[in-house]
Amino acid sequence: MHTAAAARSCAVESARSQVTVVSMLASHAHSQSHRLASVQTPVIPVVGRWIAATPGTVSLGQGIVSYGPPPEVLDAVQRFGGAIADHRYGPVEGSSALLEIIEAKLARENGIVVRPGSRVVVTAGGNLAFMNAVLALADPGDEIVLSVPYYFNHEMAIVMAGARPVPVPTRPDLQLDLEALARAITPRTRAIVTVSPNNPTGAVYDDASLRAVNALCRDRGLFHIHDEAYEYFTYGVPHFSPGSIPGAAAYTISLYSLSKAYGMASWRVGYMVVPEALWSAVTKIQDTLLICPPAISQHAAAAALTVGGRWATDRLADLDATRRHLHAALTADGVPVTMAEPAGAFYVFVRVQSSIAPMVLTERLIREHRVAVMPGSAFGAEGCAIRVSYGALDAATVAEGVSRLVTGLRVIVGEAG
Repeated sequence: MHTAAAARSCAVESARSQVTVVSMLASHAHSQSHRLASVQTPVIPVVGRWIAATPGTVSLGQGIVSYGPPPEVLDAVQRFGGAIADHRYGPVEGSSALLEIIEAKLARENGIVVRPGSRVVVTAGGNLAFMNAVLALADPGDEIVLSVPYYFNHEMAIVMAGARPVPVPTRPDLQLDLEALARAITPRTRAIVTVSPNNPTGAVYDDASLRAVNALCRDRGLFHIHDEAYEYFTYGVPHFSPGSIPGAAAYTISLYSLSKAYGMASWRVGYMVVPEALWSAVTKIQDTLLICPPAISQHAAAAALTVGGRWATDRLADLDATRRHLHAALTADGVPVTMAEPAGAFYVFVRVQSSIAPMVLTERLIREHRVAVMPGSAFGAEGCAIRVSYGALDAATVAEGVSRLVTGLRVIVGEAG
């Protein structure tokens, strides 16, 4: 009898186990990974849908420029494709001709001497360069420090890689809080990320602060990932590349993009400077994700870089005038916001004196006042904040957008009490 009872007990437990397994399988059936489920939803497409549903909206949202690439880029593209090699896979790190142009530019403009301590890798835009870096240096559960407000695609990439973003607030003037960054380091920390000129704030970090972060990374055995996508967009302050610091090549990763400076957002081309120790890892990643940078985009990039940064800097005076107009309008009496004056890029980060949810405020500004901004919550900011972008429009359209924004903020915040 004991044997029969034991058999029945085993059968019951087996049935329960089967039910549990079936239940677990059902819970995972046709679902996305838990890792991706924890990644924030990209905010730009959401705002884009609201804009599309509200004709006549002036967009101060997405960070793009108003101009296209130099004529030399279009001329070069017209000459592309005549050789069969143009249509075949190329080197995973990019063509030798483009790498030579980039290395010369880095030495001339950024003070970065690439070899022998580092290598250049051409990427499909700055976001891929950042993803390459994160996957190359971090294991699941490792930590990467971000200053808040952060660029949301950086935070998303870290989570996608199974690592953990560690947000560290900036100072009230949106400059780096060096003591807070140092306190955030743990045994699992692998890197500190800086972006200057900054997206989303427009802040430009001075060389003393960037040198201090770089030294902190050196002394604590971390990598310093520095994003310089807006290197040409500064107003009366200098731009500094931490990769130029003597000895920094071994632990500094510098990221660049042609999307902004050359009006080439759709071409998806950028580049990164990586320490020699990460070269093998980055090429493994890029070979898997991309195989090689698109040949036609590299051809276009070579032409753009030959024209040089003047393609962007020649437009700084107009952008600066728009920046000053925007700052004056938002700091006028009765506008319920606080902000630090930006010194770079083409963004203003605005703290709104209200408890209204940033996404709610953003949607109401679009639907009720026909002006689009980006919610500060997407950039990790607490409280009610918005990012305003002024790079994509002519001065008259920006002025109209700012007028609508100021009116909308006064009305919505006033109604909310």
